[in-house]
Amino acid sequence: MTLRVYNTLTRQKEVFETLTPQKVSMYLCGPTVYKPAHIGHLVGPVIFDTVKRYLSYNGYLVTFVINITDVDDKLINKARELGKTVDDLARQMTDDYFDNLKTIGVDSVNIFPYATEHIDEMQQMISRLIKNGHAYPLEGDVYFDVTKDADYGKLSRRNIDEMMAGTRVEANDRKRHPADFALWKKSKAGEPAWDSPWGKGRPGWHIECSAMSMKYLGESIDIHGGGLDLMFPHHENELAQSESCCGKPFVKYWMHNGLMQAGAASGKIGGGHDRHGDIAVDQATQEANKLAGSKGAASVKELFAKFPAETIRFFLLSTHYRSPIELSDENIANTGKSIEGFYRMFESFERITGKNFYDLAAPRLRKETTPLDESLDFHKELIELRDRYLEAMDDDFNTGGAVGVLFEMRKSINGFAGKHQLETAANRTPETLDQLERGIRLFKELSQSLGVFRVPVVAVASAGGADDEFTGKLLDLLLEIRNLARKDKQFAIADTIRNGLTGLKVTIEDRPDGSQWRRE
Repeated sequence: MTLRVYNTLTRQKEVFETLTPQKVSMYLCGPTVYKPAHIGHLVGPVIFDTVKRYLSYNGYLVTFVINITDVDDKLINKARELGKTVDDLARQMTDDYFDNLKTIGVDSVNIFPYATEHIDEMQQMISRLIKNGHAYPLEGDVYFDVTKDADYGKLSRRNIDEMMAGTRVEANDRKRHPADFALWKKSKAGEPAWDSPWGKGRPGWHIECSAMSMKYLGESIDIHGGGLDLMFPHHENELAQSESCCGKPFVKYWMHNGLMQAGAASGKIGGGHDRHGDIAVDQATQEANKLAGSKGAASVKELFAKFPAETIRFFLLSTHYRSPIELSDENIANTGKSIEGFYRMFESFERITGKNFYDLAAPRLRKETTPLDESLDFHKELIELRDRYLEAMDDDFNTGGAVGVLFEMRKSINGFAGKHQLETAANRTPETLDQLERGIRLFKELSQSLGVFRVPVVAVASAGGADDEFTGKLLDLLLEIRNLARKDKQFAIADTIRNGLTGLKVTIEDRPDGSQWRRE
């Protein structure tokens, strides 16, 4: 199947064709670094990190840029409130953001440009817009003239009057039109300021992304991503000023992810989504219920303290990226329980083969996929599952559908191992071990395009905190006592230990090669 991408601009899925053959330029709007990130701030990075991984798997050379907005009204106000300098607060929150990205496995970003390091590029762009009549200076500010852009509003499909509601309208009643937005702002006393042809000031919100995108990716790019809440006004204004400045299309594919919602119930893992309704209405609905710091959203580090980062990443990818995500501890915990079976499969594979799943080499290119033998029923089943996985991802990066296939693949691999009783060494043959290993390699090949199962999961603090190592050793001791009781046929004692641990949500698994415990 040919890769197709849903384009917000055209409201349809389009065959993915890049501006330059086999190369992809991708820009994602990053954070305004004025407070610790909550989980909603990681939705976009996780999704577009996964997009890059899949495009790379398909042989594309992808340049991925996420900006850092380190000058903004929110940042200035927060620094004043905390009694800090803007630079110090921005540096602290940027470090926090980078640490969160590293924790959740977002490590494919090529460039993180800072707004304050690209003032010259912004001023050059503003000067071009003034020169060609699309912008005008006014009392130390510079505004974009929306009436000079004939197709202004084409991304959100709103007319100018509709756009006035809910926008960041600058307080200057001398603007030519109320919807005109600031490209440059005159700085007030005590605020960050840079010299400019229009007086001391700082850039507006929208011009930052256009200038940094063009600096590193060119005047036209393949993919521009961001949350649905950025479609209007931010992306609308980016598009308008960029195309008015350069006279060419700014972005080929606009991709918008759904927003994090505070909720108690989510869809089944492995779901999909096709949004064919009014995106403007969808945006308004999702924004009204959006999880935000102003609504009490906890910092993402609080979530990392409760759940493994891989569980959270898996949770974010378990629905289609354009769907809203219903966040609750219960939903994340349910995701964690659902993926425990994958870890057990890796452990079983190591017991059977002596090889560690995480150390296995697996193909990183689609054209070099794991070789399978269609004459073998097990491999034939895996080939069908691989095709379905690729079909899901080729259909607008449907990670939800792809995740569903991974569950089916796990069932198939476990079924093969169970059918041949490979947990018992005497039943293993070179042929069955080779078939099993190829299946596991295929699983790793596909799962690594989602950025999951890359490294072993480490227990989080909530599973035992500083006492986690002690708890583990205590459980090992209880298991040893139970094994001795069984050996001496003291089954009442053995059953008491098992039942007691079950009540504490600790499961004991008895296997041919011994017993082990597992927390639920």
